[in-house]
Amino acid sequence: MARKRDRARIAVFVSGGGTNLQALIDAQKTGQIPNGRIVLVVSNKKDAYALTRAKEAGIPALTITKKQCGSAEAFEEALKEAVKEYMVDLIVLAGFLAILSENFTKDYPERIINIHPSLIPSFCGEGYYGLRVHEEALARGVKVTGATVHYVNEIPDGGEIIIQKAVNINNKDTAESLQRKVMEQAEWKILPEAVQKVAKIITKSRQG
Repeated sequence: MARKRDRARIAVFVSGGGTNLQALIDAQKTGQIPNGRIVLVVSNKKDAYALTRAKEAGIPALTITKKQCGSAEAFEEALKEAVKEYMVDLIVLAGFLAILSENFTKDYPERIINIHPSLIPSFCGEGYYGLRVHEEALARGVKVTGATVHYVNEIPDGGEIIIQKAVNINNKDTAESLQRKVMEQAEWKILPEAVQKVAKIITKSRQG
């Protein structure tokens, strides 16, 4: 286990139920992220169940919304202030439905990662989130889908791929069953793996 000062400080940004956040919390508890520690959860939805998950795990949580901030620019500045206050090294977008502009992403090169429920470059980009991704996969008749963890830049789902994992589709799958399958077989497995990989890079660069 890495010493506390050798661990990257992680913020997880969420908008909904927080199943991927829970996967990270569980992975942290079982020692799968030895080079990282979740120090903050941020939601842009005040009623997101992810906030309850954070509270139950003893992780500080904040709600920051565009409505309360008054503009997209002020919203991103508030996010930056939170990241600065908690001395965050790595931002993980885990079902975060707000698109971050270049004004935000340029300040954290290779320090923001995202989980997307398809094998990028398929079924990705602006507007592709939630059930729509799986509906499109089924409509196109693809036989294999999956999940991708990638670095975040100013292009939605456009950053360098870190890890992908494939999931087979069968003819009985619905969008809902496929969503669950992709989460269980891919997302919850590769997100902790990717977080550890990037956290290790961050801590090594800090030491070097």
